Amino acid sequence: MKRYSLMTVTMVVLMMASCTPATREVRSFDSGWKFSLGDHPGADAPGFADSAWRTLDVPHDWAFEADYHPDAAQTDKGGYKPGGIGWYRKRFDMPTSWQGKRVAIEFDAVFMNSEVWVNGHRLGKRPYGYISFAYDMTEHLKPGENVIAVRVDSSLEPAARWYHGCGIYGHVKLVVTDPLHVARDGVYVTTPKVTNDNASVAIETEITNDRPAATALVLETVLLDPQGKQVALDSKALDAEAGQTVTAKQTLRVAKPMRWDTDTPHLYKAVSRVKVGGAVVDETTTRFGIRTIRWDAATGFWLNGRNVKLKGVSDHLEAGPVGAAIPDELNRWKIQLLKDMGCNAIRVAHNPQVPAFYDLCDEMGMLVMDEIFDGWKRKAPHDYGAQAFDEWWERDLRDWLKRDRNHPCIVIWSVGNETHGDVAKDIVRVCHEVDPTRPVTSGSANPGDMDVIGINGGSEKMTFFKRPPPAKPFVSTEAPHTWQVRGYYRTQTWYRDGKDNKRQAPFPCPDLTDEEIFFYDWAPPGGDRNRKQIFNSSYDNAMVRITARKNWELMRDLPWHSGHFRWTGFDYLGEAGYVHGGWPFRAFMGGALDLAGFKKDLYYFYQSQWTDEPMVHILPHWTHPKMEPGTLVPVWVYSNADEVELFFNGKSLGKDKPGRRWDQMQCDWMVPWQPGKLEAVGYRNGKVVARAVQQTAGAPAALKVSASGERCPIVTVAQTDAAGVLNPYAENRVHYHVEGPARILSLESGNPVNTENNFGRASRATFFGLGRAFLQTTRDTGDITVTVGAICGEPQLLTSSKVHIDVQSVAVRGDALKRDVKVYYTLDGSAPTTSSTPYTGGFEVKLGTTVKAVVYDGDEKLFEMAERFASDQGLYWGSPDQAPEVVAETGDQAEAAKFEGAKVSTDGKHYHGKGFLDFGQNTGYVQWYQENDGTAGKFTLAIRYSGKAGGGRKGRVMKLTVNGEVVEPELFFKNTDDWGTSWATLKVDVKLKSGANTITLSTVGKGGVFIDELTVR
Repeated sequence: MKRYSLMTVTMVVLMMASCTPATREVRSFDSGWKFSLGDHPGADAPGFADSAWRTLDVPHDWAFEADYHPDAAQTDKGGYKPGGIGWYRKRFDMPTSWQGKRVAIEFDAVFMNSEVWVNGHRLGKRPYGYISFAYDMTEHLKPGENVIAVRVDSSLEPAARWYHGCGIYGHVKLVVTDPLHVARDGVYVTTPKVTNDNASVAIETEITNDRPAATALVLETVLLDPQGKQVALDSKALDAEAGQTVTAKQTLRVAKPMRWDTDTPHLYKAVSRVKVGGAVVDETTTRFGIRTIRWDAATGFWLNGRNVKLKGVSDHLEAGPVGAAIPDELNRWKIQLLKDMGCNAIRVAHNPQVPAFYDLCDEMGMLVMDEIFDGWKRKAPHDYGAQAFDEWWERDLRDWLKRDRNHPCIVIWSVGNETHGDVAKDIVRVCHEVDPTRPVTSGSANPGDMDVIGINGGSEKMTFFKRPPPAKPFVSTEAPHTWQVRGYYRTQTWYRDGKDNKRQAPFPCPDLTDEEIFFYDWAPPGGDRNRKQIFNSSYDNAMVRITARKNWELMRDLPWHSGHFRWTGFDYLGEAGYVHGGWPFRAFMGGALDLAGFKKDLYYFYQSQWTDEPMVHILPHWTHPKMEPGTLVPVWVYSNADEVELFFNGKSLGKDKPGRRWDQMQCDWMVPWQPGKLEAVGYRNGKVVARAVQQTAGAPAALKVSASGERCPIVTVAQTDAAGVLNPYAENRVHYHVEGPARILSLESGNPVNTENNFGRASRATFFGLGRAFLQTTRDTGDITVTVGAICGEPQLLTSSKVHIDVQSVAVRGDALKRDVKVYYTLDGSAPTTSSTPYTGGFEVKLGTTVKAVVYDGDEKLFEMAERFASDQGLYWGSPDQAPEVVAETGDQAEAAKFEGAKVSTDGKHYHGKGFLDFGQNTGYVQWYQENDGTAGKFTLAIRYSGKAGGGRKGRVMKLTVNGEVVEPELFFKNTDDWGTSWATLKVDVKLKSGANTITLSTVGKGGVFIDELTVR
């Protein structure tokens, strides 16, 4: 009897379920796309043959997958990656349950000029590569198989001033709803009144009626607290005409609200149910936070009644290790690294991020300055400003605001960066219309039209702080600009534009030693190396105008200073030419973390100022194979302890206390160098709370391997000496072998001049001792083991001629496989086999030797390795009389600029860079791109040239054009003594605007002088 009753109950439940109208269905549409790079006319047709195309899942970024190349379409601006045209196609079946429903396809992000077809019917085009969009496909679907086709056109390059991805780099989903449904991005939640006892929650809900007739409906809105408990409910009856959208306004109250804050990111949910005749026909859930914000001219930014400094960073939409198609888990990893640094805010520069980014910031308590545009007109040759801004800006702006306005993490909108135009007033007006709860700012773009004044580089100048405080709330949208390469040091201060540049009005930063004590570099000086192509010191002494320490002191102590967004949080691909001369430099190195997410010394400076958990960090490292013993080395310790004691080989060198003044924020000692062990001990209230060690390392001899992460595991490899001490110069190639359901997304070490492809490779050299493999799992279950190996030793056998071979395995998920590892090697250049010498321990080699090895696990070959040891391998090791030239002010080489009608010549003497431009008897031009990250105004151009006119003429003329306007139709170049051997500099004053500028020299008639370089002062 009991069995019969159970069956009866089960049947009744199933019958009731089958009779209940289905609500919306959201289906991931990421997997199983066909892709082909190149244009394919007719690929929009359903019957187009795509069987030979590559099968992949999105998000996808074809630019990142491509090789770096000095002639790549994105140029130095995009880190020497390509653009191009690509097609995506996907087949899917339409179930019978969709009949009578509305079916939309939603794209989180596609770069750029995407066009979408379903079954051959064109749905539309979206030019902007950073906007989310959707199409209703209902009228063009059919029972059975359907075909989606997407054409992505980034053939016009450069399309941005930094690296951009190409393709469908965001998630795609299908959304199936009743014809009567909540509109896309149609729920708007605000919390206009919040106290500790009550919060009023105002909700506007747009409901679209695509039914053929008017419909009476009830909107039921339920609020759930962070634990999922219902805390409020409201119902509202509405009539929706056919083909119309109606808006319902409701106000609900929440007792004892839990505030969303940076340390307590409590998230509520608003569940919107559309009911007809008591049945739910559509349901959607919107997350929101209860919090208050206020911006004040005198006191800065306020969150939940608490005065908060914005300890922020700027970051582009790209993850250095994997390109633009960053998996959600890696986005979480990036944000968590910044949180651990003490960062509480991110500026998304200079365009929106993918939706998942904001969800993560909501969950993790990270404040966001959400930014929509870089320029309101052309800044890069073929960017959105050039291609589509005038026609599309308002639609894109409104779509962006509606998409993002419910995120509590977003505390301010930013609408432009170093751009100008009358359109500013209209942009701000639209922002206020769509979301009146947040103020609007920009990065030095029409600041007078903004609610909050945002200033980029100009907010770093000494002169800025000598003026009266701004009359409106203020934030440094892009400051400070400092550079540092992880593990690299110089004791001489470096200013990008020179320390005495009056226009930049830099703050002083004294040299740490009278003479430079570090002489190693990434490459030898001279030759064809551009003078700008230098690494920058991690002592916080390489900058445009201000150090990170001084910038923090000012924003900390000035009440009206809301905070800063330093440039940047992470190093990023692109913008490699302006500051650092371009190829082989592929990246901008202003981050607190490098391209691989490794922490620089700067990271620990911020941690010492912005966090409470006890920490101590020592710089520099203590391995200096070419340094004379006794050389005085500035030793800095960043710490948030009360005081720090430094020990060398167990002997105390005294205590120091971190100060509040910028030049006292680090504890410092001058320590005579000799091999040994530095240890810093931090004390609070007289008790030890933290320790850090820097120890002299021997030659690379072993690998230390670790893994973290789930869906996107990260395998970190450190090269150590035989005692397990990190060797801070190690640069041997590490090989990776993955077993189990995972693939290598990318290999990255943080080296800004390593132009090997990150994608599709199984080995990469470490950079200053460290390297990483970024993986992606292909199934949710199954053990994953990564085996790594390297031939370890000093490339130049500088202190040791011994070489070791190390192979290690790490369990990424589950249990590590048991290995029976055998290694065989050769020293004569021949390919190793199982008959070659078995590796049993370290062995001696001579310069000029190439060691080759093969690694087996039992009978299975895992990988082959090779490492050359010779005097021309690895880092350049200089000496005081061979030190690389570190020039504070360097020009932009003409041969690296855009030019036509000229050839690069080396037939001369005393020129800078790789050569100079010779126009011969041709007509032509040379055009430089100049980024002015300060204020607009008068600048001096210094043009280095050579030339001697014939026929008794005193010189030659060329035309000078700035930003498309002729400044000098006949700029006169006085004769030099000879062509190509004597050089002169012509100075001319011009006006440059804030942001992107172009400076063009053109021939007048045929021919011109030889052009070497341009310096802007």
